[in-house]
Amino acid sequence: MSNYVLRVTGMTCDHCASSIEKVLRGISGVRKAEVSYAEGKARVEAHGAVQVQDIVAGIKANGYDAAVLESEAVANAPGSSLRVAVIGSGGAAFAAAIRAAEGGAQVTLIERGVTGGTCVNVGCVPSKIMIRAAHIAHLRASSPFDAGVEPGMPRVDRKALLEQQQGRVDELRHAKYEGILESNPNISLVRGFARFKDARTLSVDLAEGGSRDIAFDRVLIASGASPNIPDVPGLAGTPFWTSTEALIAEEMPRHLLVYGGSVVALELAQAYRRLGSQVTLIARSGLLSQEDPLAGQTLAATLEEEGMRVLAGQTLQSVKHVDGVFTLDLGAESVSGERLLVAAGRRPNTAGMALEAIGIKLNAAGAIAVDDRLRTSVENIFAAGDCTTNPAFVYVAAAAGTRAAVNMLGGDEALDLSVVPAVVFTDPQVATVGLSETEAAGKGYQVETRTLTLDNVPRSLANFDTRGFIKMVAEKDSGRLLGVQAVAAEAGELIQSAVLAIRARMTVKELATQFFPYLTMVEGLKLCAQTFSKDVKQLSCCAG
Repeated sequence: MSNYVLRVTGMTCDHCASSIEKVLRGISGVRKAEVSYAEGKARVEAHGAVQVQDIVAGIKANGYDAAVLESEAVANAPGSSLRVAVIGSGGAAFAAAIRAAEGGAQVTLIERGVTGGTCVNVGCVPSKIMIRAAHIAHLRASSPFDAGVEPGMPRVDRKALLEQQQGRVDELRHAKYEGILESNPNISLVRGFARFKDARTLSVDLAEGGSRDIAFDRVLIASGASPNIPDVPGLAGTPFWTSTEALIAEEMPRHLLVYGGSVVALELAQAYRRLGSQVTLIARSGLLSQEDPLAGQTLAATLEEEGMRVLAGQTLQSVKHVDGVFTLDLGAESVSGERLLVAAGRRPNTAGMALEAIGIKLNAAGAIAVDDRLRTSVENIFAAGDCTTNPAFVYVAAAAGTRAAVNMLGGDEALDLSVVPAVVFTDPQVATVGLSETEAAGKGYQVETRTLTLDNVPRSLANFDTRGFIKMVAEKDSGRLLGVQAVAAEAGELIQSAVLAIRARMTVKELATQFFPYLTMVEGLKLCAQTFSKDVKQLSCCAG
């Protein structure tokens, strides 16, 4: 006999619950079914021959949705727990481990480095702390209000800033990762590098020496990604930085060279410039080349105004490091500086794991191919996070890890990637969601677009900071919003409203008639939507 607990969504009253109970009791092999509208849950007791997929399908066939919270993996008899192995200990790995343990599985995490993965240790958390400190330094030195608030060049104590930064990193790592391991008896940690012996066994090279085989029923690969190092003559063997070293460096270089034109390169280049370093940015193409061209152009102008030298469309021919100085040959010219930060993207951590030997399909970049249930090409092996073909955002990784765990336990939850926001934490920030104008046209849409400069947004005028724009892409005939691109102060805070509007399939006309608080940046979305039908320059300051 197996017991299942499922989360049921779509119910609006107790009658819905009664209807679902009736359906469940009609499934052959179901002995007992109780559905609670108040709890949003269904509890089912069934003979072993009943598949949980049949229960979920029965609920869905009647217009509701369901996901397994506890399944046959939580068997009543001792020793019947599912054995789940998780390779990695970052956002995807921990989300999966916690959810699988909640479902009664015995979970083994295998981590070869520092617990917590990229985000908390060498990614999101330390970089945003450093960026914020640099922002404060910049405001003290220069702001639009200098005529009335006397500016002053701040003295930057990099070691003190670093101590504050790493203290918060350590705190969050313990609270969100190490502390969970200590308090959850169903999750154990093995330190070492894992590779597959076969589709049911991992061989782990232990950190303390020796090896250990770990058998599993299901496994999640959540091994993350690492900085990509381009094959440039002379680069190997020099003391160049990746983002990892740049975030923990105690010194502020007089002149920092940054090679890269995307998120990491731009965020750290601006942070170092604002903290006092001279910075030269070298990009192979335009800045943020995967986004609307106006975003990269606007950001390049801002960085140059702050004193950064931006060299776009450059090919790095070779690198030399002599007497503590890096020299980069760009063909037409050479540039030199004390330090070189290489920020040329990231590569999935899949090498050496014997994935292809057991039939796991990888793309050309080495990323694991997964479907929307996070399944790989091998039945009992799942993958999530930056080692996969999914977007490399920690919030996507965590959502994928949770859904992978549900599916490993016998459930059926999809990862919906139809509306995924992204933010670049420069100043101004760059935030996007949905389709750009080029992407929409490529998908066959007839589109209409509007671009609102920020001198039309009252909050920007009040801030004396009108750098940037908000652009909307809409389907021409229906007016349905397809995408939003914004370059603005705190653009990351306004983009979620655009996410919800796209998710709700709103038209620009509908968005233009919503209430937005006056003197907020997010009001810019309403104003941009209004430009599809009127000239906002002819409106009063808070016209509806």
